[in-house]
This record gives sequence, structure tokens and C-alpha cells, in this order.
Amino acid sequence: MTSEFTQDFIRNPAALKNNPALVLNADFRPLSYFPLSVWKWQDAVKAAYLDRVTILAEYDKVVHSPSVEIRIPSVIVLKDYVKPARTTAFTRFNLFLRDEFMCQYCGSRGDMTFDHVVPRSRGGKTTWQNVVASCGPCNLRKGARSLKQVGMSLRKTPAQPSANQLLNAGRKFPPNHLHESWMDFLYWDAELEA
Repeated sequence: MTSEFTQDFIRNPAALKNNPALVLNADFRPLSYFPLSVWKWQDAVKAAYLDRVTILAEYDKVVHSPSVEIRIPSVIVLKDYVKPARTTAFTRFNLFLRDEFMCQYCGSRGDMTFDHVVPRSRGGKTTWQNVVASCGPCNLRKGARSLKQVGMSLRKTPAQPSANQLLNAGRKFPPNHLHESWMDFLYWDAELEA
């Protein structure tokens, strides 16, 4: 005899792929905000079975083995604290996150590229202090010239962000797939009641 769960799984095998678990560090904070730290439901179940996490919230769906039935975790907390990175890697994604996915010349959002403030052809280095997010039109307008030559200015002076600054920047961009059980553990512009 097949259960309702088995029938649903056979008819829609992708159904269980859509139940990610929010992963919190041992201090009950997300490991990262952008991208949000989530695991596939299979990894969350395995970690719970191996006693590496504590389940804080669950979905209504259950999974079975021959001897065990478990509700799919929606929020889990690691039992061992993972120390956050102290330095930030200089990557395209982190650069865009630092600049909040905004052109540092005109303030537009959308498809971003990056630009060397002091062009490489003029000795500019590829560093946090010399590279900014830029929209295509501003990047083409500036080209290999200085800001003064083209009459452009920066919205803010580029600098290397700390890991904490990137974490806080990521909090400004919540994903569009938040489960209601996650809300008590995420703090996107939440106003505290007095």
C-alpha cells in the first residue's frame, strides 16, 4: 500500500526539492545573508540524523525510511560554531554587493559591470580601492580616461569592505523565497516594538 507522501513524490518528484532549510550558526544568526545560507532538505535531514544540528522549525511534509519518519526541517542551527571570515575575497559578486548593485557613477541599478577608476592603461590596479560597479553606458562613456577628463564623479570612495560590512549589505537584499518559519531568525529592516 502506498502512502499519500509516496503518491505525491511519484507524481511530483520536484516537490521535495523546494523545501530548503535556513541554516543558522550556533549563535542563532544566519551563516550569510546574501546569498542566504540554506541547505537542501536532504542535507538538513542528514545533519539532523547525524546530530550535527538542532531543528528549530519544520515543514508540514514528512520523509520516511523503513524505520524512521521525520518532518522536513525548515530552520536548523549548527551545534558547533563556525567562525565567520575576517577578510573579504575580492570577487565580482562581493564588489557588486559592496556597491549595493548600483552604478557608482549614475546610481542606476540593473545589469552591472565593473570599472577601474584609474584605468589599467594608466597604471590603475585591480584592487578594492580602484574598482567600482558600473552600468554599461557609464563604463563606455568613461572608457580609458580619468574621471576629471569626462566630468564624472563617484557616489562614494571605493574601499575594501570588512566581512561585517558585506554581511550588513547582504541584509538589504532579501531573497524572494522566504518561508514564514524563517522570519524570527532574519532581521531585514525589522522595527523592534518598544
